[in-house]
Amino acid sequence: MYAIIETGGKQYKVQEGTRLKVESLPNAQGEQIALEKVLLVKTDGDLKIGKPVVSGAKVMAEVLGHDRAAKIIVFKKRSKKTYKKTQGHRQNYTELLIKNISA
Repeated sequence: MYAIIETGGKQYKVQEGTRLKVESLPNAQGEQIALEKVLLVKTDGDLKIGKPVVSGAKVMAEVLGHDRAAKIIVFKKRSKKTYKKTQGHRQNYTELLIKNISA
């Protein structure tokens, strides 16, 4: 059984026991959350596709923690103009553990 959910403007394919890094959520560590935007649910021999979401379906997850991703370097340069700009960025994320998928 798996589901496709949407959170933080991105879509993820999840199964029970999946560890997932999503855009930062305001929930505390150890808290149980319900993800309501379920776009598709596939069970044994049954496929439910939402228009746009599957009604009555939700995915239960536990917040494992909050952290920041590895630093990326953003470098901009204009040739022949002596313009160079270097900037770093670290994205915040929340790690989730998928506990249950109900359709």
